[in-house]
Formats: sequence, C-alpha cells, structure tokens
Amino acid sequence: MVEHITGMLALIGVLSLLCQWVGWKLRLPAILPLLLCGLLLGPGLGILDPDEIFGDLLFPIISLGVAVILFEGALTLNFKEIKDHGRMVTHLVTIGAFITWACIAPAAHYLLGFDWAIAMLFGALVVVTGPTVIVPMLRTVQPKSNLASILRWEGIIIDPIGALLAVLVFEYIAVTADPTSHVLHALGLTLLLGFGLGAAAGYLTGLSIRKNLFPHYLLNTAVLTIMLGVFVGSNILQEESGLLTVTVMGILLANMRGVDIADILEFKETLTVLLISALFILLAARLDSNAMIDLGFGGLGVLLIAMFIARPLSIWISGLGTNLTSKDKWFLSWVAPRGIVAAAISSLFAIKLESVGLEGASSIVPLVFLIIIGTVVIQSLTAGRWAKYLGVKDGSNQGLLIFGASKFSRELASILISKNIKVILADNNWDSIREARMKNIPVYFGNPASEHAANYMDSSGIGRVLVMSPYRQLNPLVTFHFQDLLGSEKVYGLNNGDSASARHQLSESYLKRLSLFGENISYAKIASLMAKGAVLKITNITENFTFEHFKSRYGETALPLVYLTKEGKVKVISGAETVNLPVGIELISLLPQEAQEQAIIQRELNEEADRQAKALADAEAKAAAEARAVREAEEAEQRAIDKAQRREEELAQFEAEEKARLLADEEATLIKQEAAELAKIKAAEVKAKKAATVNDVKEPDTVADDKADDTMADDSKTTENDNSPKES
Repeated sequence: MVEHITGMLALIGVLSLLCQWVGWKLRLPAILPLLLCGLLLGPGLGILDPDEIFGDLLFPIISLGVAVILFEGALTLNFKEIKDHGRMVTHLVTIGAFITWACIAPAAHYLLGFDWAIAMLFGALVVVTGPTVIVPMLRTVQPKSNLASILRWEGIIIDPIGALLAVLVFEYIAVTADPTSHVLHALGLTLLLGFGLGAAAGYLTGLSIRKNLFPHYLLNTAVLTIMLGVFVGSNILQEESGLLTVTVMGILLANMRGVDIADILEFKETLTVLLISALFILLAARLDSNAMIDLGFGGLGVLLIAMFIARPLSIWISGLGTNLTSKDKWFLSWVAPRGIVAAAISSLFAIKLESVGLEGASSIVPLVFLIIIGTVVIQSLTAGRWAKYLGVKDGSNQGLLIFGASKFSRELASILISKNIKVILADNNWDSIREARMKNIPVYFGNPASEHAANYMDSSGIGRVLVMSPYRQLNPLVTFHFQDLLGSEKVYGLNNGDSASARHQLSESYLKRLSLFGENISYAKIASLMAKGAVLKITNITENFTFEHFKSRYGETALPLVYLTKEGKVKVISGAETVNLPVGIELISLLPQEAQEQAIIQRELNEEADRQAKALADAEAKAAAEARAVREAEEAEQRAIDKAQRREEELAQFEAEEKARLLADEEATLIKQEAAELAKIKAAEVKAKKAATVNDVKEPDTVADDKADDTMADDSKTTENDNSPKES
C-alpha cells in the first residue's frame, strides 16, 4: 500500500511536469492538459483515486494548497498598478465582477435549481479568470497591445478580488449553515479575524522584512511558514476564516512601502506552479463524469449565459467613458477563460459544505469544471479568428525586451520609445530599474525568464530580445528561454564569454548568438565606452549622406546598433550579418569619444574644404562673369559694327534705288516730252494736211458755210437778250 501511494505521488509529479511542458510547447493554457490528464487517470481509467490515496489528509492538503495559491495571488495585487492600467481594468474588477456575479448566480438558481446560497457562491467562484489561462491565450492570439494589457491585468487583479468575494460568500454560508451559532456573531468574528489578524500579520511580516530580521536564505521559508501558521491559527479561532486572513495578509504585504517582495514572489510562483499542477490533477481525478453529464441542458445554459450575456454586459458597461472602440469591446467580450483558482476553491468549498450537509454542494465542482472546460476550449480555438475578423490583431511585433537596464540600455530605450517603438527593460538591480522608471521607461523588476514574468510582464508587441546584462550565469537562461518562445533568430546577446578560461567557455551554438552589435562587442566594452563619454546618436542615411559617408565622418570606432525603416520596422545590427545599410533609414549608433573627436576634425576639414571650394567656385564664377562681360561687350560692339554696316548698305542701296528711280523718272519725262513733240508734229502735219484738203474744196460751199455760221451766231445773241431782265 505504501509503495502504491509513493508511486502515485511520483506519477502525479511527473505528469504535472509533462502537462506544463505540453501546454508551454503548444502555446495553450496548461490547465487543459492537466484537466485531461486528471480525467483520464481518474474517471477514465480508474488509476488515480485521491480519496483512497490521501484519505483524511486530502482535505488539509487541498486547504493548505489553496491558501498558498490565494496568498501568492494577493501578493500581486498592488493598488498603484490598478491605477496605472486605466479606467477599464478598474471597472472590470469592480463593476464588471459584480455584473458577472449578478448574472450567473440567478442563472444557476433558475436553470439548475440551486439554492440561492449555493448559486451566489458559484457566481462568486466563476468571476475570476486568472493569468495562468489568459497569458498563453494572448501569446497565441496576439491582439493589440492595449487589449492584451487589459486582459492580462484583469486576470492578475481579479484573482485575489474574486477569491476574496468567494471566501466572504462562503463564510456567510458556513456560519448560517450552523444552527447553533449566532449568524451575525459568527460572520462578524470571521470578518474581524480575517481583516484584523490578516492586516496585523501582514504588517508585522513586512516590518520584519524591512528590518532584515531574517537572513536572506531563510526569508522565503519564513514568510511561507508564517503564512501557514496564521492560516491555521485563524481557522482555530474561527472556523473557515483562514482563507480570508491570508488573502488580506498578502494584499497588505504587496502594498506596504519599503518591502521588497520580489524574491518572495519568485519563490511562491515556483511553489504555486507545483501546487496548481498537482491539485488540478487530483481535483480532476475526483470528478464524477456522471455528475457533469447530469447537469444537462441546465449546465449548458449557465455556460452560454456566462459567455454570451454576463461577459459582454460587463465589458460594455465597464467600457463606458473609455476610448475603446466597439470592435475592441466585442473582442474583450469573447475572452474570459476561467482558471485554476476557481477549480481549487470550488473543490475545497464543496468538501467543506458537504461536511455540514448543505444540499447542492456536490454540484458546484462539476459545474465549475464545465465552465472552465467550456470557456478555455471554445475561446482558445476561436479567439484568434475572432480577433482577425474584427481587425484587432497586432501587426508584426517590433517591440524590444532588453535584459539589463544599464545606462546604455536606458538611453537606447529612450530613443526607441521616442520613435514609437515599444521597449521593456528588465533587470534584477533595483537601482537600474529606478533610474529607468524616472525616465518613464516600462520596466520589469526581476528575471524575465521566470514564471512570474510570463504572467505579469506585458510582453504584447515584443518581437525581439536583447540580452545586455552583466549577469553571466543568468544571460544563457534568458537567451534559451526566449529562443524557445520567439525563435533563435529573434534573440541577440553580447559576447560576454571568457574565452581565456576553458571551464567558463560556452557552447558553440550559444556563442553564435553572442554577436549583438558585432562579434567582439561585450557588456564590459560598452560600459567602458559609456563611462568615457560615448553617446548615442540618430543619423538619417540618405542618398546625399550614405553609410559610406557615415563611416568616413565617424571612423571605424563608431558602432551601429539599430536602424528604423520608413515602414517603422526595427532592424537589429548583428555581427553575424554583413552591415550593408540601405538609404532612407534612421540609424542609431554609439559614438565613442574618438569617433566624436574624429567627427569634429572631419567636420572642420569638411568645412575648410567647403570654404576653399566655395572660394574657388566664387573666383571661377567671378572670372566667368568677367569673361562673360567681355564677351558680351565684344558681342555688343560687333553687333553695333554689323548694325552700322547694315545701315550703310541699306543707305547705299536706298541711294542707288533713289538714283535709279530719278533716272527712270527723267527718262520717262524725256520720253513723254519727245512723245508730246512727236504728237504735236504729227498734229501739225495732220492739220496741214487738213488745211490743204480744205483749200482744195469748192469755194461756194465755203461761202454757204460762212453764212450758216453767221446765222447761228445771230440766233445765239437773240437768245441771250431774251433771258435778260425786263424794265418795268
């Protein structure tokens, strides 16, 4: 029997790891393979029976596991971060959670006949979504950055809030289910212990961390032990008050000033992954498949109301007054998968409520698992197509995650952010992170390859990773982690390897990727250059100022880093590629002091050359102007001579023409005179001939003619006298 139990525990551990790996490899929420594994081992094959293996220990194991999960979730609830992520997230985790609760609880009551108390508890349980199911889905869907941020932060913040709501409802049910206790007294004591003891434990624990009362190697163990002790002590003082107590304790620790909980979170997240994996397999193995089938159409109706009524209603009401478009709201309305918190708490509460004989408690777990399976499966398969149809998918991921927040990284990030490129700086050094925050650069404090970073770091829009930290042991881990996520060609690192020591040499496949900015560029070299006054500069590479001109001005010491194309794409320069920069880009480079001095000298030389060239050009222009003036004067003189010659020729021609005309006129006059004289001679000859002819005529005729002439003359005179005036 002991060997069987040992074998089952080992099997659960191995299968938990395998399911987590399958979920990571397939970019799916790990809850799906864990659920399938538990159902296969339990109701399917009958191999795993948690009640038989653990017996009376099953309830304490689940109870302690849920306490750790709630405490870890509460540690992430920083109220400042709620304000930093906008009105929509704040509305979703308050107004939206209430609307979801108000829609699902009546649905469970009317469709499945749940008692109002059980229905209200069920509604509170399925309010939560959770980063463990949201983050893998967002990696696959890749919606716009603002939508991914809203969903991710909703999942982070709603976990402890929803759990706190469920715990309060459960405490109310638990105390009212006990007829021997006074309801108000029991509930009041539960709330007093939960908030009072939780706040006191959180404050004292935070104070001990602030004053370094625990050595570093005991810190995580001490906090975990204190939390479990407070949980058990609260339950002893008032039954079932422990969950509320540890939730309040975690929230106060997360919001206490001067308390660094990064290491605690990292430890708790590792422990939580193990607990979630094991608990989910155990809880799924306890499921009664017949009980889920018995839910029938009522259970399906509750699922449809949760997906098609409660979620859209909460999104559209919470989105009032925000800048979200209708397409953004429709996408958010479809993505709300339920996670491990709902499954773990529902199983724990079901066991507790069954122990007090509350009717309907056994139906909570199968209904919760139905909601989990339905939302995760349906939304995982359809969210990508829905985002593409609405046009809310993010374009090519041009953002950069830079591991190492040194001065160089901060200045590079500032320049890229000014060009609307998303950049996140991650580092384990708080001073570097603080400096980056003062420059309004998005940061992640911790290891970016951790599970916590996967859930809480806003990696939407990040397409490449630059490993530029001084942590030689951590750099390979970050590099390999993101090579698996993004591909080896998307991850670059500085060459920080120590080739002189054989024991510190790295694998050749890894070294090939250590050529960021050049094969011999290391973190130490960049830090040295920055300390000596190196600066980052943006240069426009154009047809008039090519990359060859850039190298000529700044010399070989100038270090090209990144360039931006006209289309807004980011290209990282690596030593593994030939640097052949096109025109029309913005080049970001690191200019050491030598390059700056050479640029000054080169600029002075260029200015002197420009002055000489300008002087030579001016002299040439002046000489050309003088030559042009002489040429123009000569041409004008020649034109004047030509004009005078033309005038003389025209005058001579005119005189010749006039002389010819006069001669012609004289000749014409002489000819006329001669013609007139000839005419007169001829007329005289004719007259003479006539006269001779007349003389030859008979004389009587002449006398008669003379008489006739005299008669005509007399008649004429008589006529004139008749026409003169008469005397009165």
